[in-house]
Amino acid sequence: MSPAPFLRPIEWLIGRFSIDMGIDLGTANTLVCVPGQGIVICEPSVVAVRRGTNEVLLDGQAVGTQAKEMLGRTPGSIEAIRPLRNGVIADFEITEKMLRYFIRKVHKRSYLVKPRIVVSVPSRISPVERRAVINSAERAGARRVFLVEEPIAAGIGAGLPIAEPVANMIVDIGGGTTEVAVISLFGLVYADSKPVAGDEMDRAIVDYMRRERNLMIGEPTAERIKLAIGSAAPLRQEMEMNVPGRDSVTGLPRQTVLRSEEVRQALAEPVRQITESACRALECTPPELAADLVRTGVVLCGGGSLLRGIDQAFADVLQLPVRIADDPLTCVARGTAEFLNQLHLYSGVLASEDD
Repeated sequence: MSPAPFLRPIEWLIGRFSIDMGIDLGTANTLVCVPGQGIVICEPSVVAVRRGTNEVLLDGQAVGTQAKEMLGRTPGSIEAIRPLRNGVIADFEITEKMLRYFIRKVHKRSYLVKPRIVVSVPSRISPVERRAVINSAERAGARRVFLVEEPIAAGIGAGLPIAEPVANMIVDIGGGTTEVAVISLFGLVYADSKPVAGDEMDRAIVDYMRRERNLMIGEPTAERIKLAIGSAAPLRQEMEMNVPGRDSVTGLPRQTVLRSEEVRQALAEPVRQITESACRALECTPPELAADLVRTGVVLCGGGSLLRGIDQAFADVLQLPVRIADDPLTCVARGTAEFLNQLHLYSGVLASEDD
């Protein structure tokens, strides 16, 4: 619903002093993109609080990168938490404080001039969860909040022609969820959100190390292993790295050498589940649109698409051309900012507090 005529000059005046922003509110990372400026914030979706309370440490400074460094390392009085799980808000109060911190970090001029915000959300989010995201963003300081499904934002950010009557298939492998969608004419022909993504890969490595090496490691260490030597397909030159942890038998610290072949074995199950989701999408796509995908192929984005050989793993299963989007980490955030640039065109696919 557009503002009343007598409010439009006020809306325009406020907009002159406001820095509107698009936000990719992810389970693992939050990215903020400002039209004309690009990505201005890319920080972990982690907040450090005093245990047993929702009091953020250091007046909000223990948010993002600083808070992530505390994961697994905090004393008994401090807790580093992720307020989002599987792409949706699990702790509303902490999410609101995290959003307020990021909004104020961008909007340095004044706390009184509130921005318009476009927030990406999972495609299978419920109406109650949609309302929770809108309310959290409004209380965090937004003047007006719009929601857009992650696959559509990712498609825009990846430069796909989603406005045309042709099938575009995108797979967004994030931290908490993998979004698989087939898009045509600004609509989701098929969409599914699966809670298997980067975090599940990290847990698979943790389980493998405990089961096969009798070594206890934390998820931050597992993530470093994944980034350093992880892969979804055989490498031309296999790698190895030293991994420190705690021996599950003796309880003492020790270090072991881990090979990339072992990491690939640990990641095989989550990778299989993600590729199966893409297969299911193809099975549910109408024949004429499915035929388009032989030419247009599949586009991968999100942090999980940076796993070595993930495009080859998809191509082997789907028997379609597969490519990784340019700058895959920022596709969704850049897509949300593009919506702000073209609100008059995209308003039909956006949800807002007026809906």
